[in-house]
Amino acid sequence: MTALALWWSAPGEARIQPAALGHGVLVETEFSGISRGTERLISQGRVPPDEALRMRAPFQEGDFPFPVKYGYAAVGQATEGAMAGRSVFALFPHQDRFRLPEAQLLPLPDAVPPGRAVLAANMETALNVLWDSGAAAGDRIAIFGAGLVGLLVGALATRLPGAEVVMIDPLSARRPLAEALGCTFCAPSNAPQDQDVAINCSASAEGLAGALAVAGMDATVVEASWHGDRPVALPLGATFHSRRLRLVSSQVGGLPPARAPRWSHGRRLAKAIALLDDPRLDLLISGETPFRQMPQAFPAILADPDTLCHRIRY
Repeated sequence: MTALALWWSAPGEARIQPAALGHGVLVETEFSGISRGTERLISQGRVPPDEALRMRAPFQEGDFPFPVKYGYAAVGQATEGAMAGRSVFALFPHQDRFRLPEAQLLPLPDAVPPGRAVLAANMETALNVLWDSGAAAGDRIAIFGAGLVGLLVGALATRLPGAEVVMIDPLSARRPLAEALGCTFCAPSNAPQDQDVAINCSASAEGLAGALAVAGMDATVVEASWHGDRPVALPLGATFHSRRLRLVSSQVGGLPPARAPRWSHGRRLAKAIALLDDPRLDLLISGETPFRQMPQAFPAILADPDTLCHRIRY
């Protein structure tokens, strides 16, 4: 038995080709999710050479820049072993079936449908971002960039008692999504000042500059975007030092130091899946495409600024 997998063969060129199944429990894939920000950089061959090892997906094949089989949000049904008949999540690329050791499969809670579970990897990133920010009950929290990760961070931040969470994005079409998740919304020109925490999820220099501008005295600014090989200019003059701002990077590959003694990557991912027990998050699935159509559709999906989580159906 073999499988079919989606590969990037050159900048903007995707193809489906046979793949070996590997070893372990057989999973028949139901859905996988596209993480637009990261996968767009992958599709363009923009992984810096010195980050190539750290940027490898857990079960990636090939090497950057090309050819490469990438992805990390697969949901399917286990057909063997103790989990037989259950829907499971795995950090696996876009492939119609695969085998993994049972320890690499996380069963879905009954309250989390398979179609929503493709958000798990992005929810794990959002949880790590919120941890890195140090945000607490009652804080004023500004999030720049109402993309998928930004909206998930906002959804988590609104669960902090008394927190005032504002989502800031130039795309006014994102307002209904932000408000549905419990956040207020505004354009960058109207961003509120004196924030306790400011988080940039916009993948833009303008978003990071905006986060620095609205942060209050001794506030924390979190850079949650990954810019690939693109240099970013920062406004570190003016009142940056007099406000004693803390600029913190957040990357899901590492646990926050204060949590690392107690939390594993597996525990964090399991918690992220449990946090998907929220029907409002279905709004973040911005489209769906059958797997066989992906070679033609993939470049346009990644180029579309309205894409949040695009789901592949198998």
